[in-house]
Amino acid sequence: MSELTLTPNIDGADDFYAELIEAHDGLTKDESDALNARLLLTLANHIGDREVLAQAIRAARQAG
Repeated sequence: MSELTLTPNIDGADDFYAELIEAHDGLTKDESDALNARLLLTLANHIGDREVLAQAIRAARQAG
């Protein structure tokens, strides 16, 4: 079983954030929500580990 990484772990995090925000430019709220859903499912598929994904869901739920 893998553990979810919750500490900063993205090279060029500020650049990634800017790219993510830019991807939403010009989108409606519904289009932006759909983009987020597609991104989430793409990354979840890449991770592939159901336990890590369950940990991520719990962490996101607790953070909100």
